[in-house]
Amino acid sequence: MPRFLTLADVAEQLQINSPAAYALVRSGELKAIQVGGRGQWRVEEKMLEQYIEERYAEASRMIQESKSSKPV
Repeated sequence: MPRFLTLADVAEQLQINSPAAYALVRSGELKAIQVGGRGQWRVEEKMLEQYIEERYAEASRMIQESKSSKPV
């Protein structure tokens, strides 16, 4: 796999559409760089993996909070 991914590649891997991938980058949730004369966005593979790991951690926290807030 190449070191850098296009936003289309990111969208495909996350199974989202390209505008959603772009929104993740623009919001700062997914770290990316602009390259070339046209400033196309590229996401390093390790940044995508980090983003995915962070989403798993966030999901785990939400599940734990949900369990702890239920009355016994």
